[in-house]
Amino acid sequence: MSEVAGTIVAAFGRHYEVELDSGASVTGFPLGKKSPFACGDRVELALSAADQGQIMRHQPRTSLLYRSDTYREKLIAANATQLLLVVATEPAFSDELLTRALVAAEHDQLRVVIVLNKCDITEHLPAARAMLAPYAAMGYTVIELSAKQDVSLLRPWLTGKASVLVGQSGMGKSTLINALLPGALAATREISTALGSGKHTTTHARCYRLDAESTIIDCPGLQEFGLTHISEALIASAFPEFRPWLGQCRFRDCQHTAEPDCALKNAVANGSITPRRLEIFRRIIDSR
Repeated sequence: MSEVAGTIVAAFGRHYEVELDSGASVTGFPLGKKSPFACGDRVELALSAADQGQIMRHQPRTSLLYRSDTYREKLIAANATQLLLVVATEPAFSDELLTRALVAAEHDQLRVVIVLNKCDITEHLPAARAMLAPYAAMGYTVIELSAKQDVSLLRPWLTGKASVLVGQSGMGKSTLINALLPGALAATREISTALGSGKHTTTHARCYRLDAESTIIDCPGLQEFGLTHISEALIASAFPEFRPWLGQCRFRDCQHTAEPDCALKNAVANGSITPRRLEIFRRIIDSR
């Protein structure tokens, strides 16, 4: 069997849609029982037919965004350069989940853009802005828009990037994709049905090409983001406002809870760190 190279553009658990370098689309199956591939992976396949083949290996990755808990890992996207975190004025979003995704992005050295969607729902806009104010103050880019009305503010941030779109269910990620690529979701439903993978557009990760140099991966809505694969020290350093205080506690193994002369707690007391941010950090550490 001849081997060809391509990019995984959709992940359906035990099989994948692979766009070959020739432009053809085939269904790829992994060797063995494990599926160690993610949307965005560059892979090599041995074709068994014109429209399917066995994935032999993936080429070296530049990044791998994933979440993990005590029992398993869930791959999100490979070879991304930018994380788009989508939140909305309605329904309310979790600042802890947002922070967990930011930690993962920091670990993977991805540029981050926070997208506040549904800004046309003006009655909830002040509360959403207040929730995001600490992140904007830390230097994160926050873009406000309504995907149903105008996404032009976001387009310049996508140029030349391999973006991955992450957010809780209900934040409007699919609407955002459809605004960026009209008709994309309808085409996706047809492909998914043909592959026997279901009709719901956000069930599986899928990569869309915006232009010759720009792609965007849409992921299913997340309700949790485990970080057991990241050390406590790296999690702490992923909180930008913690960095000046790290290593300044009286005790080297300070847990930043009840210990005396804790630099982080002192920073909370003097207003350099918000109490909520230290609370989220402790929740992340305690859940590992």
